[in-house]
Amino acid sequence: MEIVAVVVILMGVIFLLIAYAIMQLNLAGIRVKDFWSFIEANQMLDKLYHFSKRYQKMSPQEQVVFLAEAEKVFEAFDKVPKIIWEEEYNKYAEVLETYKNIKVLRWVSN
Repeated sequence: MEIVAVVVILMGVIFLLIAYAIMQLNLAGIRVKDFWSFIEANQMLDKLYHFSKRYQKMSPQEQVVFLAEAEKVFEAFDKVPKIIWEEEYNKYAEVLETYKNIKVLRWVSN
């Protein structure tokens, strides 16, 4: 019986922490869906950052995929305040620079 009481108390605490986190996001003006997409985009940013180091060696198909994924990342990052992702700014800037370079290369080749 004591174990059930402990489990119920722990579940209540977990529920309250989740509610508090959602409340903090709403107070900051961020929707939960936007924040979740930002978390996923942050993981994708790491992958794109590694690809950005070798963008001149990418095939045209890889460039198209890079451009599409980078646009999704930029869109997700635009929905949250910059103060949240200021630590990732260098990666973001590098991916953005590579994005611009690929766009220019593709524009010149067409």
